Amino acid sequence: MGDTGIGALLARLRTERGWTQQRVADEYNALEGPAAKTGKEIGRYEREARIPVPYTRRHLAQVFGVDVALLDRAVLVSKSRSGRDSATGASIALSAAPSRSGAGVVSADAAVSADFARFIAQRNADEFVVEQLEADVARLARAYVSHPLLELHVEIKRLRDGVFELLRGRQRPRQTTDLYVAASRLCGLSAHVCLDLGDYDSAATHARTARACAEAAGHEGMLAWVRAVESLIAYWTGRYEQAARLAQAGRHHRARGTIGARLASLEARALAIAGDRTGAVAALADAARSREAVPGHDEVPGIFAFPAAKQFAYAGTSYLAVGGREHVQRAIASADTAIRLYRSAEDDDQSVGDLFAAHVDLARGHLLLGDLDGTEAVIAFVLESPPERMSASIVRRLTALGRELSGPQYGGAAQAAHLRERLQHTAVLAASPAPHPPELPT
Repeated sequence: MGDTGIGALLARLRTERGWTQQRVADEYNALEGPAAKTGKEIGRYEREARIPVPYTRRHLAQVFGVDVALLDRAVLVSKSRSGRDSATGASIALSAAPSRSGAGVVSADAAVSADFARFIAQRNADEFVVEQLEADVARLARAYVSHPLLELHVEIKRLRDGVFELLRGRQRPRQTTDLYVAASRLCGLSAHVCLDLGDYDSAATHARTARACAEAAGHEGMLAWVRAVESLIAYWTGRYEQAARLAQAGRHHRARGTIGARLASLEARALAIAGDRTGAVAALADAARSREAVPGHDEVPGIFAFPAAKQFAYAGTSYLAVGGREHVQRAIASADTAIRLYRSAEDDDQSVGDLFAAHVDLARGHLLLGDLDGTEAVIAFVLESPPERMSASIVRRLTALGRELSGPQYGGAAQAAHLRERLQHTAVLAASPAPHPPELPT
């Protein structure tokens, strides 16, 4: 293996064990922590589109059970080959140089080329910078699901602004592409921050920038994901038919992972609210088929993934909007499954916002079946939670549930009136300015 480059060495170590690139990433993540690496990144190392930095090589050596010096030597081989390629090009240029009186002019012309080569070398982002940036984005994306926004939104902004500055400088083309993808994801996170706070205009601005960055990178997955965000914005501003169209547009992108299930679920919910019961049920079936067809893992976890629990939560909301006793019962089953799946997930994957939404839907399902006791028992989880953890969307759900309790079918029952007052009180507290921004919109 003495003359083997790092890409060939990593591929050989992997194939000897019969592992996929994703399996290598999973083993790596077991050492460093969740979201550290993806199969796609392992593929980049094997193609030598990126050279693993010393920190990464130490972990890869542990994964394969080899001495890190073996990987270090392979990196030197790869870099020396690159250097020989450059030297060969230079020797060819020198041997072709004329020796007549025009040599001075040609020499000056070569100096211009040398200046341009130095200009290319002046870059502000190397492989290590991009690799660390991708790790930071993955960490924030996962933490965003379960942590209070105050802990994260300052770092999201700082990291996003830093990427913008890097893109205004110079780097190699493949690193520029990676930076655009990172900028797209960070703008997407910024859009969700604004959604949390009910600032839909600002959310739309961040989403447009996220889409522009995704287009610059040619990243189909992010283009599809941004359409999902834009669909959310349209939904929460009452433009349900547009929300459905945006979700449909996102499904036209050739994107891997769970994004197809997310977009179909968003389409179903929007169509159900818009009154297209047939279209909503068909979209829910599409979402289920997309889920079954998902191979492997999402490229980035957390907010960029679409867990089965969230899909069941969306299905619950959709079935309630479709209406009818059978669909209400399906909504109850879906919301109950979402709650069970979230509660059994790891702490970092338990979305507080989705748990709130599923409890509200479950409570409403019981209400539509005339079960006030069941409604009160289920909604207690939300009413007894800190109001500062509730997003603008949860406040709207609570307010709508309170209005339903004012209906004539409850005849002014004391239980209904008391529960309505509790809902209104919680909604007012959650909507009031607080030092702790709320959770993820659902």
